[in-house]
Amino acid sequence: MAMAGAVALMSVLVATYGACAAAAQQEQQPAENYDTSAAYSSGWLPARATWYGAPTGAGPDDNGGACGFKNVNQYPFSSMTSCGNQPLFKDGKGCGSCYQIRCDKDQSCSGNIKTVMITDMNYYPVAQYHFDLSGTAFGAMAKPGLNDKLRHSGIIDIQFRRVPCNFPGLKINFHVVEGSNAVYLAVLIEYEDMDGDLTQVDMKEANSGQWVPMRESWGSIWRMDSNHRLQAPFSMRITSDSGKQLVANNVIPANWRANTDYRSFVQFS
Repeated sequence: MAMAGAVALMSVLVATYGACAAAAQQEQQPAENYDTSAAYSSGWLPARATWYGAPTGAGPDDNGGACGFKNVNQYPFSSMTSCGNQPLFKDGKGCGSCYQIRCDKDQSCSGNIKTVMITDMNYYPVAQYHFDLSGTAFGAMAKPGLNDKLRHSGIIDIQFRRVPCNFPGLKINFHVVEGSNAVYLAVLIEYEDMDGDLTQVDMKEANSGQWVPMRESWGSIWRMDSNHRLQAPFSMRITSDSGKQLVANNVIPANWRANTDYRSFVQFS
């Protein structure tokens, strides 16, 4: 009887808190096993949703995740975040993309549309499209006063669609990651309006007319491994999921430092 109770309790915890926190124990399924048609023109698509972390939290304990974003409890994330399985996370290229979600099949669902951003990887999908939401984002789909009741539903059916991101007042930020040095530069790129995610990043050194492709390190972090001492300031050219390009000239200055933000004056529109 005690064993049965323990098994039942474990099942409730897994269903309620989702899978992102258990990522280390799960094997990621190959991208080719999934339909990747979740594009702007797709309209509403079916998905399933779980949640993890604190009931009114932003997801993982460090307020970050597999995309590299930090402080996702603050604007513009505002705790409305989600892990995505491979068709949403896209090996990191889905980081920062925005989706509208809604639920109406559960009695606690309001049917109201909410917007979430992909900030982490879901390694344990329960459906072709699986949003493992922060507790805040999951509860936001509930009728007034029924946030906790909806969260206790565990796994629910939802609908979703891809939408442009919208971050009023913000320009694109380039955060030089800890560990960067004279021959190695790693940059976290965040707050891109519209697509929200990037497919290519190129860098140009001072007094150079050549754009050099950077490599995607992980999540939204792109890196340059050089065989020579890098010459700052650095200009960055970024390409969004829809093919739009922006150039931030000399955005990382000559006296750059690791673990430092460099806010640009450019933004997708």
